[in-house]
Amino acid sequence: MRAREGREVAGSHAEAVGSVATYVVVGACLIGLTVLSIGLALVDLRGWNSLIALLIAVVQAIVGGVYFMHLRWSPPMTRLVGLLALLWLGILIVGIMDDVLTRGWLPVPGK
Repeated sequence: MRAREGREVAGSHAEAVGSVATYVVVGACLIGLTVLSIGLALVDLRGWNSLIALLIAVVQAIVGGVYFMHLRWSPPMTRLVGLLALLWLGILIVGIMDDVLTRGWLPVPGK
């Protein structure tokens, strides 16, 4: 196998790979977002902490999927599956938040 122009060549099958510098920058960004999320937990934003932390987590998931799971260099069908997985995760989060936020709306007998 020989590497040429950011591609790893093995027989007739060529698969794109990122450079080491790309992985270092992406890893540093993920660590920076993690530190930002931890710092956010120490600041009172009057109820916006959870939403901002979820947005940071979504950005981390997208960056991790695009670079570390090689979705950037994948065929369109694989990208579609990754996008649908994020959509399904969003549906699950919305369902959980709907349940948590509406728990006190109905009276429970015996309380």
